[in-house]
Amino acid sequence: MALSCSSRKWENDLFLSFSGEDIRNGFLSHFHKEIDRKPILVFKDSDIKRGQSLGPKLKQAIRDSRIAVVIFSRKYASSSWCLNELLEIVKCKKECSQVVIPIFFRLDPTHVRKQTGVFGMNFEKTCHNKTEKMKIRLRRALTEVANITGYHSSVTCKNEAKMIKAIITDVLGELALTQPKDSEDFVGIETHIAEMNILLHFESKEVRMVGICGPSGIGKTTIARVLFNRLSSRFRCNVFIDRAFLSKSMEHYSGANLDDYNMMLHLQGIFLSEILGTRDIKINHLGAVGEMLKNHKVLIFIDDLENQVVLDTLAGHTNWFGCGSRIVVITKHKHLLEAHRIGHIYEVPLPSDPLALQILCQYAFRQNYPHDGFMELVSDPALRACKLPLVLTILGSLLRGRDRKYWMDMLLRFGKVQHGKTEEILKFIYNELNNKNDEAIFRHIAFFNGEKVDNIKSLLADSDLDVNTGIKNLVDKSLIRETCNTVEMHSLIQEMGKEIVRKQSSEPGEREFLVDCKEICDVLKDNTGTENVLGISLDIDGTDELHIHESAFKGMHKLQYLKISTKENKEVRLHLPEYLTYLPSKLRLLSWDLYPFKSMPCAFSTENLVDIDMKYSKLEKLWYGVQPLNRLKKMNLLGSKSLKEIPDLSMATNLETLNLGACSSLVELPFSVQYLNKLKTLNLSFCENLKTLPTSINLQALDCMNLSGCSRLRSFPDISTNISYFDLSQTGIEEVPWWIENFSKLREINMRNCQELQYVSLNISKLKHLEMVDFSDCGALNVASLNDSPITVAMSDDIHSKLPVYVKVSSSIPDDHFPRVELNFLDCFNLDQEALLQQQSVFKRLILSGEEVPSYFTHCTTGTSMINIPLLQTSLSQPFFRLMACAVVDFEPISMDHTSFLIEVYCQFIDGLGNHFGSAYWPMYFSTVPLGSHLVIFNCSLPLNGDYAYLAKRHYDHMDIQFHLTDDYSQIKLKGCAYEINRDSETEVKCVETEKKKQVKNVRELIKKQEQMMIDDIESGDSVRFLGGNIQCNVKGFRVKRLHKM
Repeated sequence: MALSCSSRKWENDLFLSFSGEDIRNGFLSHFHKEIDRKPILVFKDSDIKRGQSLGPKLKQAIRDSRIAVVIFSRKYASSSWCLNELLEIVKCKKECSQVVIPIFFRLDPTHVRKQTGVFGMNFEKTCHNKTEKMKIRLRRALTEVANITGYHSSVTCKNEAKMIKAIITDVLGELALTQPKDSEDFVGIETHIAEMNILLHFESKEVRMVGICGPSGIGKTTIARVLFNRLSSRFRCNVFIDRAFLSKSMEHYSGANLDDYNMMLHLQGIFLSEILGTRDIKINHLGAVGEMLKNHKVLIFIDDLENQVVLDTLAGHTNWFGCGSRIVVITKHKHLLEAHRIGHIYEVPLPSDPLALQILCQYAFRQNYPHDGFMELVSDPALRACKLPLVLTILGSLLRGRDRKYWMDMLLRFGKVQHGKTEEILKFIYNELNNKNDEAIFRHIAFFNGEKVDNIKSLLADSDLDVNTGIKNLVDKSLIRETCNTVEMHSLIQEMGKEIVRKQSSEPGEREFLVDCKEICDVLKDNTGTENVLGISLDIDGTDELHIHESAFKGMHKLQYLKISTKENKEVRLHLPEYLTYLPSKLRLLSWDLYPFKSMPCAFSTENLVDIDMKYSKLEKLWYGVQPLNRLKKMNLLGSKSLKEIPDLSMATNLETLNLGACSSLVELPFSVQYLNKLKTLNLSFCENLKTLPTSINLQALDCMNLSGCSRLRSFPDISTNISYFDLSQTGIEEVPWWIENFSKLREINMRNCQELQYVSLNISKLKHLEMVDFSDCGALNVASLNDSPITVAMSDDIHSKLPVYVKVSSSIPDDHFPRVELNFLDCFNLDQEALLQQQSVFKRLILSGEEVPSYFTHCTTGTSMINIPLLQTSLSQPFFRLMACAVVDFEPISMDHTSFLIEVYCQFIDGLGNHFGSAYWPMYFSTVPLGSHLVIFNCSLPLNGDYAYLAKRHYDHMDIQFHLTDDYSQIKLKGCAYEINRDSETEVKCVETEKKKQVKNVRELIKKQEQMMIDDIESGDSVRFLGGNIQCNVKGFRVKRLHKM
């Protein structure tokens, strides 16, 4: 029975049990009113006639509800109906793990627990005609529920409104914990979740670390994933760190291992970016996590932990995180948890026999029990000896859809396997593939585990293997998973794949794939490789000495995948020939970190190359002449400082990624680059001697281009208008031309520290996708135009002197457009900041040097981060609420190594009863900030739909707005803050139009005073700007005069 309940699909979120006589018109109506604003489905019994006994409809309603809230009042026990509901609720609590929340409405819980006082008297009256057995059942039910921690209106919350809010928050939290949709197919998951909930102990406000431990294949990651999915909605800051996350971190920081200081900094930066939802956070000391998260309630899951350094780097101490934070660490190494002093550990047990049977049936029959005629087969002793969930999953997938004869034949063969040895069982499953293509794809994926699906398909394209079908079949048989375009093979299965290859021959040089460091070193030293070898993956960090015979690869003429990598940068004694005489022509993947030779072998053929990765090589040139490169998709020569020229790439028509970053000897790109019509990413960062680019690199597929650090580059490059990410920081470029408005897909442009830059023209109204603009530390910048150029009105100097200074109110941004661009103009001291500030409608966030709050802010304060703004019982308008917030911060770091900070804006709406609603926030992170005072301005938009739709239905008395600063060991002072509310986009437009009319009226009066001027009409709808007065407006319904000297 418990199983059927735990796997059911709940019809209702909440069932309320109450006596209506003493709470219906007060507490209950308020409770319903509040809960109706939340996404909570409450069962309502208005159509059910109440009597002495519960009907089948009401019983079913109770059983179909995830949570039961019991409101005990003085007259609750006067109702047999209520007492019968309570019996059913207690029954569901035991059988279906239903969550029960008691509320004691103006009633002492002791009276319910012991049936005393007025409550006890009413109980006795109701039970007058009941049997003694029934009385005992009722007393036990009352005592059991009254012993559950709940809410007491006269003790825990004197303000009932606050208590109701707390109850609803609790209900939402429990719904997150009991949500079954993500786990319907995971047999026994609810038991695991229940055990974890006990260890997590959410009632406590402490920061708690909990471990999940057990052998490979027992289901640790599955439990963690389900638990994280259920809990994440309760934590604004949450992150799930898995092996893919760590691999990606390492991939983007080549040349370091996990205990390298810079690698740990990089890992913390990526971690903070992910958990705070802010891109590209960069830090420069390892205390940043603790400083930036110490006030945040976080949820962190670290899966598949193999290295203590990861745990120390990301969750070193509980005091790094805010109250109520939970950190869950998943590993098969219990000693890692103990070394970190994690005392709350859940050791995942093997499933019981019934659960093991259900797991097998789930995958074999898509249900928890076997089809007719199969019970005897699933009960076979050979199968019952298998308990590991991973093995049961694969066996079930293998047997899915098979008839009885196949089952019996398979069980006969399976009975000969040495049970209890997981590797033997897995090898049996591999042999059952019975498909040469699938077996070959399996061995390849054991070699490429963790790679992108697209990369594997590219490397195996045009081979004899059917990659698509093979991957699909292996997924169907649960031997691999395909998630986020990545192929994942469980470590146990991968090890089995490696063992299958090892048994191909006692001689390593005669096997298909080589991955053991010692064996590979022996093969390269002794020149014993044969044509059987398809792939080599050598991690040279595993050896102190490497010998490479000059003809080491000659015998391996069928070699397709060569990977020689390092992450530790440790000293390895190399014994090399003067040059390499041969590399196989069938190579598809050539990945060799720190390649030690000046060029490739003279006779090297490139016709099969798909991916060439030679990071930090000693190459001076690759090859001579034009080579056949039509299969090449990636070329990575990052950090090859001696590389002087790039070969002719005219034949590389399928190249998608070209990484030449930090190739500091490179002077120019070959003209053939213009033929790379499929190139998506081009990295030329810190090519310090690069002066020019080929003219008109009109590569239509180019999406990302990095020219950062190309200090000799002077002119803005003429490139494809389809680009999305453009980094021109630390270049010598002098001007951003107007035609950048044609870059319709541009999302980010970085021109930080361009000391020669003087003029910027960004028509943001046409750059619909733009999100980030960084012009910080551009000392020579004096003009930054972010809007359409208006009609300029030429006037006499006298007119200039007489026209008053107006705030610029025009904008080419449509009224329904939410500002989304983040602008950084720090240390641009020659910039006309006033003109920039007047273009407020185009940015979402802005930071610039300065210490005076702009004049258009009406709510200002100094010395405090909090401000209270009256709303005069106004309601929030549809479709969004807008708020401008400005902070003046003074930055004085203790050390120049510590220069980053996070600033956030919080706001809450408060009604006349003091109830708080809609806690919204907007963050902004800065990795490096110069000394001095700076303005940080937020243009906040809160869409009144989805989670915040209920906000638009209430009236509010005031709102609280607060800035929150988090810095790393530096001295940041909040000198002042200011806020401006745009309550209604329609109201905002009316205010703007009114201001425009006032300004035009003033201009008219000035014009009348100029008697020696000629007058031309300007038609309605024209845009006008008076240079002397900084006024710009659209003429609507009246005429304005354009003035000229006589």
